[in-house]
Amino acid sequence: MMSTNRFTAAVVGLSLLLLNVAQAHGPTRQKVTESIEISASASDVWAVIGDFGTADVWLPMVTASESEGGNTKGATRTLVLGPDTKIYESLKKHSDEKMSYSYKIPVSTHDITILPVNNYSSTISVKSTDTGSIVTWKGAFYRGYPNNDPPPELSDEAAVAAVTGIYQAGLANLKEMMEKQ
Repeated sequence: MMSTNRFTAAVVGLSLLLLNVAQAHGPTRQKVTESIEISASASDVWAVIGDFGTADVWLPMVTASESEGGNTKGATRTLVLGPDTKIYESLKKHSDEKMSYSYKIPVSTHDITILPVNNYSSTISVKSTDTGSIVTWKGAFYRGYPNNDPPPELSDEAAVAAVTGIYQAGLANLKEMMEKQ
């Protein structure tokens, strides 16, 4: 039979081991959700954002958008942010009926110096309200640096700040566009 001191030492040792393992697991999936109310009908808002290939119409940081495949699963788009600065995205699903689409950034095409994330996927949707519509943009991703102790520019905080900034700027611009009409 194990003495109380040996048992306590074993429990403490096991706890420390588990704590070290828990801290060494790497990054956790981050999530961002931004919504904005717009004084315009959901169908009018969807007419502007519902085409996967035309992000340059409402995203202020996108200077051009090139696409192939329309709104069918597997369609691709290239968001041009400036000279030699592009983000490549792939459509996962699209529904005019639900006024929603989901897309991802394929890992093999992504440059983390442009957007400090990995394994990024996102959904944007429009819903009717009594006073117009609400647009919700949700994203899930890992930070740009997949190992422990990331540099500041590739940390969880940097990833969340970058995605939040894009969502907020895009939604604010969309609201301004729609409410000027």
